[in-house]
Amino acid sequence: MAKTDEQAQQSARGAQSAPRAETTLGYEQARDELVEVVRRLEAGGTSLEESLALWERGEELAKVCRRWLEGARARLDAALVDETDEDEDGDGGGVEGAERATEG
Repeated sequence: MAKTDEQAQQSARGAQSAPRAETTLGYEQARDELVEVVRRLEAGGTSLEESLALWERGEELAKVCRRWLEGARARLDAALVDETDEDEDGDGGGVEGAERATEG
């Protein structure tokens, strides 16, 4: 069901005055909302104003998802560095240690 121009303008204003998504949304929430935004844009039938508001919201949600994924990547990288450091200390633990133990 398409919104009227007045409703679309209210939606656009609401999106601008809403709290920043990156401080309030988890990854799954942002991803799910982004999927819904894309679905609505692909379905068409929205005014130009509403389409622009949806696009802007989608961009913001994509940034939130990207930040979560970058944070997860940094945590994984840090964990791998820690594991490598422990292996170099001679405890032989971790995947690399197990692989070396089965090779020799």
